[in-house]
Amino acid sequence: MHPYKHLPAKQFWAPAVAQRSMFDIDELWDPKFRIRRATKVATFGSCFAQHIGRALRARGYTWFLTEPAPAGLLDATAKRFNYGIFTARTGNIYTVSLLKQWVQWALGQAEPPDEAWEQGGRFYDPFRPNIEPDGFASKAEMVASRKLAIECFYRCLAESEIFVFTLGLTESWFHSHAGYEYPMCPGTVAGSFKAEQHRFVNQDYNFIRKTLAEALRSIRSVNQKLRFVLTVSPVPLTATMSGNHVLVATMESKSILRAVAGSLARDLPFVDYFPSYEIINAAPFRASFFEPNLRSVHSVGVAHVMNNFFGSLTRKFGIERATPGVRAPEPDNDVACEEELLGAFAGGSR
Repeated sequence: MHPYKHLPAKQFWAPAVAQRSMFDIDELWDPKFRIRRATKVATFGSCFAQHIGRALRARGYTWFLTEPAPAGLLDATAKRFNYGIFTARTGNIYTVSLLKQWVQWALGQAEPPDEAWEQGGRFYDPFRPNIEPDGFASKAEMVASRKLAIECFYRCLAESEIFVFTLGLTESWFHSHAGYEYPMCPGTVAGSFKAEQHRFVNQDYNFIRKTLAEALRSIRSVNQKLRFVLTVSPVPLTATMSGNHVLVATMESKSILRAVAGSLARDLPFVDYFPSYEIINAAPFRASFFEPNLRSVHSVGVAHVMNNFFGSLTRKFGIERATPGVRAPEPDNDVACEEELLGAFAGGSR
């Protein structure tokens, strides 16, 4: 007799993977927390997090939107100005240190820097560089918009019941002297790059785990009932400053993020991990869910991830009656992602 003798089939490669169609590979997630249709779910993080919020809303769940578009704004215009992308209008939060920075601002533990980027008479927010595609009319307008986003982000921390965060990058850019972080390298979307002022940091496992744990505990200090579902974006890097080939840099970055997410989900009872990364990237799926550029995730892949998400909840907690009139989401692969803009600089072009 040995401990492998009575393990379930899902824990053996042959019956769980090799002997199945890739669409029949299941039981990938055993959710810790029940998510009811009335549960307030917030979503933030890298580009792939946008699909989760969209799927929640389309299936009649309560995607908690604290910063909606102004009344009367057409859907296409609202999307262009980054409303309804994440729970608050933060833009992409690619790294765990950026998440911690937003948490510190929301909790009053730090003041947002006074920095603004002026270009062609318009003003861009260094911490949400693509939030207004044509920039703000004035610095005061930019500051007021960011202040509102921080207030809405705080409301999310205080009132949400589930906080979904998608880890995206280890590569990051900081202000060398002041120590604060930018979501993008200055000069790529807006602003100007200054070698003496802007510092590249490729964050390691220990830093990321410590920083994320601190951010989650800080959030829980204002909302003890809040629980977290971590995911890792399956989307490869657009470009890397690591010096490595972009494929190698991608695998290292995602591996670190995956290890951190798994470690915290094991160690903290209020943290869970959902394997969207594995569902898209694991070998049995043969890169079938990627677009021809081998970076963008096809709508079929997104749908498969979301079917696993909601299917796992149903398997664990049973079926909850559907909201009348709610349909499954239409395929939509269009996400707001500043990092994709780095592709314009391939080959040294600017």
